Amino acid sequence: MERTTASNSRKMKPMMKHTVKFLGAFALLINSVPAFGQTAQPPQAPSDPLLRVGLPPVTVTAQKEPEDIFKLPLSVTAVTKEMIDSMGVRIVSDAAILSPNTYFTEFSARKLSNARFRGIGASPSNPAITTFIDGVPQLNANSSSIDLLDVEQIEFVRGPQSALFGRNTLGGLVNVTSARPSFSKWTGTASIPFGNYSAFEARANASGALIPDKLSASGAFSYASRDGYTVNSVTGDDLDSRSALSGKGQLLWLPAQNWEARVIVSGEHAEDGDYALNDLAELRETPHQSSRDYEGFTDRNIFGTTILTAHKGGRFNFSTTTGFVRWTTEDSTDLDYSALPLITRLNGEKSFQFTQEVRVASAAPVPLRDGTNLRWQAGAFLFTQSYQQDAVNTIGLGVFSPAVLQPVNQYSPVAELDDVGFGVFGQATVTMNENLDLIGGMRIDYESKNADLKTFYDPALLPPVVVVADDSFTNFAPQLSVAYRLRPDRSVYGTFSGGYKAGGFNPASPIGSEAFGEEKSWLFEGGYKARLLEGRVAFNAAAFYIDWNDLQLNVVNLNVPAQLYIANVGSAASLGFELDASARPMPGLDVFGSFGYTEAHFGEGTTAVGVDVSDNEIPNTPDVTANLGVQYGRTVGNGGTAYGRADLVIYGRISYDETNAQGQDAYALMNLRGGYRRGLFVFEGWIKNLFDTDYIPVAFAYGQLAPSGYIGESGAPRTFGVSVGVKF
Repeated sequence: MERTTASNSRKMKPMMKHTVKFLGAFALLINSVPAFGQTAQPPQAPSDPLLRVGLPPVTVTAQKEPEDIFKLPLSVTAVTKEMIDSMGVRIVSDAAILSPNTYFTEFSARKLSNARFRGIGASPSNPAITTFIDGVPQLNANSSSIDLLDVEQIEFVRGPQSALFGRNTLGGLVNVTSARPSFSKWTGTASIPFGNYSAFEARANASGALIPDKLSASGAFSYASRDGYTVNSVTGDDLDSRSALSGKGQLLWLPAQNWEARVIVSGEHAEDGDYALNDLAELRETPHQSSRDYEGFTDRNIFGTTILTAHKGGRFNFSTTTGFVRWTTEDSTDLDYSALPLITRLNGEKSFQFTQEVRVASAAPVPLRDGTNLRWQAGAFLFTQSYQQDAVNTIGLGVFSPAVLQPVNQYSPVAELDDVGFGVFGQATVTMNENLDLIGGMRIDYESKNADLKTFYDPALLPPVVVVADDSFTNFAPQLSVAYRLRPDRSVYGTFSGGYKAGGFNPASPIGSEAFGEEKSWLFEGGYKARLLEGRVAFNAAAFYIDWNDLQLNVVNLNVPAQLYIANVGSAASLGFELDASARPMPGLDVFGSFGYTEAHFGEGTTAVGVDVSDNEIPNTPDVTANLGVQYGRTVGNGGTAYGRADLVIYGRISYDETNAQGQDAYALMNLRGGYRRGLFVFEGWIKNLFDTDYIPVAFAYGQLAPSGYIGESGAPRTFGVSVGVKF
């Protein structure tokens, strides 16, 4: 199989077969619109957001209630639909470059994508930063990194949010909101991007009224595929190819005045190639190379249903959020990541979660006395989660022991974990003289966990290990904030809040490490927010200090290759600051940037796997994150708009694990995107990682199976492509 090196571009392959299928499917979608009772109308080009004067106002739901981003006493970066479109965002981490002190540890397999804010992060099964999709928490990170279809906004909320959102928001949360189906005429888009590495994509969406003022609907789908970036030097094949089919459908019903119900159904089937892992020293010498005698795969299926209801009353508003999420993954890999037939692994996981939230909130400020009013919200949350894992490592002839001349199957683990929990929360905001907000919130959570864990060998060379256990956890999380508006467009704030993660059980771990305890944090934050020059400039600054105890850390299981488990290792602290600003000095020109600094270290007396890591850096935490960008658009010709965008992204040095023995030096990536729109038609081109920078964003210790002691994955090389599409 002919392939170029990582520093050169792959020749584009014809995609006529995929294109014909896509255009046929999209034709059916468009032709179905008149059947819904809509009269076809000639398309009218809306006002181009690129050419508006001043920055648009931004409303977020970072505290559950819709609020102006500049009035909230917390650090939040909102990536609006306009930004999502102009950046070509496909998954959450694409948008994270705009959020300071934010870093994603991602593998080539999309099932492993973990967010880290200000040094705080954790394992997929017990995340410290939880992704909420239309109000539904993804209780396992395996379902959080999905293709973003019909998304209206992404919010990165930094700092503990447990006082409102409860468990697993100890470091913050990512809030993803879908666009509401439209009650106007039918509108939609379709595009076909393609590029190097045989990249091909087909995307389409449509939205409009089925019954005017009563029922509307929207639908979206995408298919995307590309060849891998990493070559197996043994076979010449690429390893980490990707393909995925995704879809989302919505119905919005207005049964009566001030009532609405919304159903969102989404699904994704992803077929990723093998993990692109290789020995760290070899990877630094020859990026995007690996040696395998066995080539595996990583498949994932996700299906979710969300039901939202809302009622707006005269005195209070009422809402419910019901979520069902089911996902399965199956992956197989060459566990020794070498050309020798030593160990392979087959791993199957599946989970089902149900969540239910009921919430009431004041419909309008409640007067208390002259110049003072009250806003409030309260609610309850219930969840259940079941998780199963069945993984087997097949150890080759004579590898387990020279005396064992047959393959040995190590089942590690066969596990079932069940979790059920309940929480109640409330928040009150007292506003005095229209410029001082006093905010208090709290949440009480209880959850119960059960575990049935088995590790054994076939043949039975060692005794099996069986653990059947249960535990329960209770927590009280407070939040106190003060915000003062110096002027209507400038404010300062201070926040104190608590974060919480429950304890639990590891599906597999060394004997005696099956259970881990809860983790807690305390945040102190102060900030300044301003809109300047009649709304043409927006500025945010914050300084923070976080102290957390009984830190849950992912550590390497020395008994099983490539297996990590959660252990409470001690204390840690994080301090730093962050700045972000955006400006629209003239119509069509946007300038924006962010800068974050984090100093995150383990506390005195902290040990991990018997090693003293006191004062070491928290792993996977860049000391600096920065973004600088510019976007310009202008009218050209007869009603067309040409536009271009450039993003420079900088990450400071990171350590790969708690020992700080290996890490990635600071690096920078440059992304470019531009296009032309006129009438129905859109043409775009892009380049990511313009200078083809080599970097290794993720690696971990691997003992004697790796000559250097570590294995890792190269970051994405330079990719480029074009897209043609329509917008009606």
